[in-house]
Amino acid sequence: MKRIVLSAALSFAAAPAFAHTDVGTVSDFAHGFLHPIGGLDHVLAMVTVGLLAALLGGRALWAVPLSFVGMMIVGGALGFMGVEVPAVETGILASIVILGAVVALGRPLPVGLAMALVGVFAIFHGYAHGAEMPMESGAIGYSIGFALATALLHGAGILAGLAAFGHRSLIRFAGGAVAATGLVLALV
Repeated sequence: MKRIVLSAALSFAAAPAFAHTDVGTVSDFAHGFLHPIGGLDHVLAMVTVGLLAALLGGRALWAVPLSFVGMMIVGGALGFMGVEVPAVETGILASIVILGAVVALGRPLPVGLAMALVGVFAIFHGYAHGAEMPMESGAIGYSIGFALATALLHGAGILAGLAAFGHRSLIRFAGGAVAATGLVLALV
């Protein structure tokens, strides 16, 4: 019975996220906005960026998410232009595991290092958005949509992290849960 329940749970987790390239049609702000929130992998990574920023505090509260959004736009431009970025899905999954692990460890990072780390992963997330971006006039609205949704997900992570600030163990537990979920997604 345990195997049946576990198999059923894993099959639901394996459902397509619809947050990756070559899925469906896209054409406007709404599609761009829904892209980051339409896939568990993107949501986990982006909320975890917010948790990391909250954990570091100070200027990291704006600098770390801004680094992610800025580099995500660069990745989006690469995808839109058709520049090949290797191992996009692997990079997205690695972002979940590694960012989750960094939060779980709870060790303070220099803000510049945190910005660089999230910036590298943002390229993969941005590429997934940009590769689906419409070639017609809807590209600008789509870009604004995915950048805004990303910023809101970072904000949700920051708010959650600040709300749990007196309980760093909660933030670290959330990071561990994200990393574990990333490993499960990688295996499915």
